[in-house]
Formats: sequence, structure tokens, C-alpha cells
Amino acid sequence: MKFRTALVAAGVLTIPAAAMAQPVDGLYVGAGVGYNYLSSESVKSPAATPSFKGTGGVVGAVSVGVGLGNGFRVEGELSDRSTAQTGGGNKVRNSTYGVFVNGLFDFDVGAGSIFPYAGVGVGYAVQNMSKGSIGGAAFSGSKGGIAGQLILGAAIPVPDVAGLSVTAEYRLMDSFESHTYGAVKLGNELNHSAMIGLRYAIGVTPAPMMAPAPAPVPVVAPAPAPARTYLVFFDWDRADLTARAKQIIGEAAANAARVKLTRIEVSGHADKSGTAGYNQKLSQARADNVAAELVRLGVPQAEIAVMAFGDTHPLVPTAAGVREPQNRRVEIVLK
Repeated sequence: MKFRTALVAAGVLTIPAAAMAQPVDGLYVGAGVGYNYLSSESVKSPAATPSFKGTGGVVGAVSVGVGLGNGFRVEGELSDRSTAQTGGGNKVRNSTYGVFVNGLFDFDVGAGSIFPYAGVGVGYAVQNMSKGSIGGAAFSGSKGGIAGQLILGAAIPVPDVAGLSVTAEYRLMDSFESHTYGAVKLGNELNHSAMIGLRYAIGVTPAPMMAPAPAPVPVVAPAPAPARTYLVFFDWDRADLTARAKQIIGEAAANAARVKLTRIEVSGHADKSGTAGYNQKLSQARADNVAAELVRLGVPQAEIAVMAFGDTHPLVPTAAGVREPQNRRVEIVLK
């Protein structure tokens, strides 16, 4: 495929891909350096040397452009390609200066960290040949003419620097025209360039940082509701209050002052180790002693209902005559 045909085809093939664009919106600048290889170049001279053999050299380019926000970019470029050529036993230095207008298109391939692009350029290239000779025919000078180039590359955004990308490119530049230097006529110049560079989009604002998640609000558990039932236990055949019994009665009296009450039931009980009549009197004494302690702690007497059940309501059912500590009790119920 001739270079001119490839140039047109590359421009046409980029148009249907607009839906895949990664837009560069606004002004940007770029620069790159790399390696340039000058392909063999036809030559006509009195010595009939068939061609120069191209060698490698350095290429550099700077550009200023604008992204249109839909994947397309237009830029102006200045470039310099420096190589050496040999032929007929002679070596000639060659520098080619170019001024191009490039049209490019950025592709979004869904990777997020790399964005390929392709483009074409047209411009003016000046070939500067240093003094040399082929078969005794000396030549030197600078000649210019219309040139074109194909561009294939990829941009890799630099993390944490808004608008900055590293670029890697391949360029194929054709000078299109042949040039005559005295008795020496050189054919069109075909350059292959590989470059690494930087591109900076001006005015790109950093992505907003995510606000830190708010600290969780500690959930304060509500205070537990005051107990409504309290059990006061007694020693065998005793109705006096132990220290632990007074502590429990104190808790009941304190909670009675915090909740709305209609009455406080105090019911006495006994185990089955005595007679029914004896146990009835013992349970009554136990209930009376608990009620008296509640009154002493500030509970109104009118709110207290005292009852005695003897051994008829055991907490733990037992046979007659069994001493069961759980049944020797007074129950305080806040209602």
C-alpha cells in the first residue's frame, strides 16, 4: 500500500469509532523524544550509485493542540529527525525539520489506565544535507516540500497528576517529493520513528476526593427497665431479715419511687418442713417484716398489700417435711 493511500485510509477508519472515544477537552501541550530510522532512499548521480543505506538517529517533537471533547484532537507540531546515510563509500548527515498539522482520535477501550489513539498529519518538511559526495559528485544544502505522516500511539494517565499522561508513539513520515542537490537527485524520504513523551491537558481539575465515611454514631442502649419482681429469702424457721435481704428490699424501694405504681404486693411463703398452721404464721411474719422495711425506706404504707400463703405456693414443689430454701421466701411485686 502506498503511503498516500494509507494516509487516507487511516483518516477514514477513525471516523466510525467516535462512540468509543475518550475525550480530551480543551488545550494541551506535548513533547517526545525517541529513535528515528531512515529507510533506504533512491539516488541518482553521475556515479549511478543505486541508493543510500539508511541508519538510525534521534527524533524529537513538540506539539500544541486542542481536544474537541468528542475524541477528536487537532494539533500543531514541530519535529526534528537526525540520521546518517551511507552510499558509494560516502557518509552524509541528514536532518529533517518538519512542521505538521495533525488530526487525531482517542479511543476508550475500557481499560481505564491506557487510551490508544491514531491520527494523520500533513505539513512541510525540510531536508538538510551536510556536505558529501557520491562517486566524486559533491552535494549539500536544504530542500523542502509537502510531507505527511501516520501516527499510532497510546496515552497512560499519571496517577495523582490531573491532565498529565505518558505517551508512546510510532510515526511513519514521508517527504513525498524528491530533491536535487547539484548533480545528485534523492528520492522521497521515508522515516520510521518510535517516541516516548508527555502530554499535559491544561485546566483539568482533579477528581473530587471522596469524603470520608462519617464515624458511626454510638448507639446508647436505653437503661433497663426497673425489675418488677423481687425475691427475699430466709433462713430455716426464721423471719428476721439478713443483710442480703435488706439489700434486695432497698432495690425494690428505690425502683418503686422511679416507676408509676398502683400497689406493691408483698406475699410471704414457707417450705413444708412444719405444720400448715405454723407455716402460715411464719410466712405472715416474714411478709410483715419485709413490708415494715419498705415503709422504713419511704414506701407509703397505703401502697403495700401484705399477704401470707404459708406452704401452699411453693416455688419448688416438694414432699411434706422437706426443707427447701427456695420456698422460704417473700415475693415483692411492683404493680
